[in-house]
Amino acid sequence: MTQMPRSRWGFAFGWVAFSALIIALLIDAQTDNPIVYVRIDLATLALCMGAMLSCVMALSWWFINHRERRVRIEAMRIQAQASDERRRFLRRLDHELKNPLTAIHAGLANLADSASLDSRQEALSSVKAQTVRISHLTADLRKLAQLEIGELERGPVDLNEILEEAFMVAEEDPRAADRRLNLSIPRAPWPLPKINGDRDLLFLATFNLLDNAIKYSRPGDTIELRAFEGGTMVTIEIADTGPGIAEEDLPYVWDELYRGHTTRSVEGSGLGLTLVRAIVERHGGQANIRSRTGQGTVISLRIPIG
Repeated sequence: MTQMPRSRWGFAFGWVAFSALIIALLIDAQTDNPIVYVRIDLATLALCMGAMLSCVMALSWWFINHRERRVRIEAMRIQAQASDERRRFLRRLDHELKNPLTAIHAGLANLADSASLDSRQEALSSVKAQTVRISHLTADLRKLAQLEIGELERGPVDLNEILEEAFMVAEEDPRAADRRLNLSIPRAPWPLPKINGDRDLLFLATFNLLDNAIKYSRPGDTIELRAFEGGTMVTIEIADTGPGIAEEDLPYVWDELYRGHTTRSVEGSGLGLTLVRAIVERHGGQANIRSRTGQGTVISLRIPIG
């Protein structure tokens, strides 16, 4: 016979005590002289107490089983959601690998059939570009896997220094020549506070967002990197006046390998935002995105101080 766990016995007796207290309070509130003498034989008293205890036990059993059933249903829902997300990831990975592999196969066929030096060079350039694309994809997947299981190399991190360095590297990008880049970080009366984190990963997250803003914006657009301190958090924002993100794409932009309808023609692995969110969450922070089609996008990273 299975025994009821101690926690459940305690819960049941707690219900009995609580019920007795409520009855006592009701009697005291309804009568001027709450002294009542009751004459009852021991067998009847035991029967009444047993009936009361049985009711309390039945109610406790129902409550506990109802709660456990809800926990099991929620666990099954989370597991099903994770399975769906993994299947979507594998479908996207298949799509991301299929295109460059097809291009490599076509390039090699053209190389075998090419008679002129120029056509062979063109075929080789195509194959090289696709192998570089696959290499970047696998490198990003490796970084993402390492973030999930690896330990962070934490230490005091100067955010002002990281943001200035990432901004300087972005400014040197040839694609940024026809964009307006602005940097706005506090310098007076004091700079941003130092945080305890992994400097390289925080630089990578900031630079990835700047690189995305340059990649998906248009000539003449404005890109702004700004940061400010608020309470126990530091907020880093990368904003742009680019084409924005479609409303139907916004819930999925953080997903692995997801490419929005307006960005599928732009070169990239589809893992940039996923990496950014993973880095911020490993630092105990949050990543959020706001966007309006035709007006631009703001991505916010909130990281705890200390």
